[in-house]
Amino acid sequence: MLTTATNSHPIVVIGAGPIGLAAAAHLSERGLPFLILEAGTAAGAAIAEWGHTRLFSPWQYNLDAAAQRLLEAAGWTAPDADVLPTGHELREQYLEPLAQLPQLAESIRYGARVTAVSRAGIDKTRTARREETPFLVRIQTTDGHSEDVLASAVIDASGTWSMPNPLGQAGLLAPGEQQARAAGHITAPLPDVQGRDRDRFAGKRVMVTGAGHSAANTLLDLADLEADTTIIWAARTADLTRVYGGGDQDELAARGALGSRLRQLVDSGRIEVLTSFTITRFRADDTLTVHAVTPDGEREVSVDVLVPATGFRPDLGMLSELRLALDPAVEAPSQLGPLIDPEFHSCGSVEPHGERVLAHPETNFYIVGMKSYGRAPTFLMATGYEQVRSIAAALAGDRKAADAVHLELPETGVCTTDLGGSCDAPAPAGDACCSSPQLIELSVGR
Repeated sequence: MLTTATNSHPIVVIGAGPIGLAAAAHLSERGLPFLILEAGTAAGAAIAEWGHTRLFSPWQYNLDAAAQRLLEAAGWTAPDADVLPTGHELREQYLEPLAQLPQLAESIRYGARVTAVSRAGIDKTRTARREETPFLVRIQTTDGHSEDVLASAVIDASGTWSMPNPLGQAGLLAPGEQQARAAGHITAPLPDVQGRDRDRFAGKRVMVTGAGHSAANTLLDLADLEADTTIIWAARTADLTRVYGGGDQDELAARGALGSRLRQLVDSGRIEVLTSFTITRFRADDTLTVHAVTPDGEREVSVDVLVPATGFRPDLGMLSELRLALDPAVEAPSQLGPLIDPEFHSCGSVEPHGERVLAHPETNFYIVGMKSYGRAPTFLMATGYEQVRSIAAALAGDRKAADAVHLELPETGVCTTDLGGSCDAPAPAGDACCSSPQLIELSVGR
C-alpha cells in the first residue's frame, strides 16, 4: 500500500506493452495516478519487431479484463475470442486503441528509456526512512538527455526482448559471436522470413538454434521458401520430442498443429537435425563457420546465416540500486522462481500468483510480465494480467482483492513447460508424459 509520504507522486509503469498497459488500466480503475514510460515511439514497440508471427493463443487469452472494460465503454468491439492474432493484429486491434484512450493516453510518455531506478537521495545501503522516500526513475530521452522522475511505486513491465541469451556454452557469449552478429551472419530472433527478410534466407544455407516455439515458428517459415533453401536445426537437447508438443491432445489447436507439421518436415528430411549440439565458437568471413561439440566429438558446420531462438534473460542492470529478492537460478522473484524453474518443473502449471509472491524487500517495487519469469522460457499473457490486477489492488490498499488470485490455463498433451529444456543444459530424454494445465510460450517482449 502506498504511504502518505510518497503518494503525491505517480506510480511509474515501465513499458507500454500488453502487461504495462494492463497495469495502467487497473490503476486507472482504482483511481491511482500513474505514468507509463515507454522507450519506443508507440505502444507495443517491441511486438512490432515480431509482428508477423501468429500467436498460439486465441484472443480470449490475450485481453486483460480491466483494459477490455475501458475499451468497451468507449465503443470498442472485442475481436473474435477464438481467432489467433498476429503480433501486428495484437497491436493494431488492442494495444493501440487501449493506449489512445484518454484514461491512459495523457499518462504515457514515449521515447523515454529507463536506465536506472533508485530511491531519491539515498542509495541501496540506506535503510532509515527508506519506505517513505519516493523512487527516482532515471530516463534517457530520444535526444540523449537524462531526466529524473519521482514515483510512489514502480512496476517494471519492460520485458526481455532486448536481452537474447548468448549462443555459447555455460551461459556465455561464444568466442566470435559478437563479430558474427556485426557481420550480419546472426540475425535477431524471429525474423520475418517470408516477408521483409525473405531475400536474406531464400536459397541460402540457414541454421536455427533452439528448442522452443520460436525455433519451431522460424523452421516452418523457412520450409515454405524455395526448395534450394537448406535448413539445419541445431539444439543442445538430446531429444526434441517435447518440441513437437501434444498434437491433437493440445487444447491450443494451433500449437499442436505446429508440432505435428514440424515433425513431418524432420521425418521427410526437409529439415536436418543436429541434437546435443553445443556451440563453442564462431568464425565469420564470407560465410559463418559454427564450431560445436557433440557426443561424437568436435564438429564444424558452415552456413550463410544463423537464426538464434534460445530465449531471453532479464536486464537487471537498471535495478542495481534496489533491494531485490531474486531466485539464484532463474532470476525471477524469489518466491516465484521455484515454481517456474524448468529444470525441476517440467509438468503441471504455475500456481496463480499475485502481489505477495512478486514483492521484494524494496517496498512497492514489482517486476511483472515476461521479465518476472527471469530466465524461465515460457510465459502466458494472462499470467501477467493477473499479476498486475493483484498489484494494483495491493497499492490501493485492497488486501482482500490482492490476495484473491485465480488463473485457468489451457491444457497440452505434452508434459513440459518449456518445450525443450533450459537454454544451456540438454533436456533429459524419456520424460514421462501427462496431460495437465500448461503455460504457453509467447515470444513477447513485454
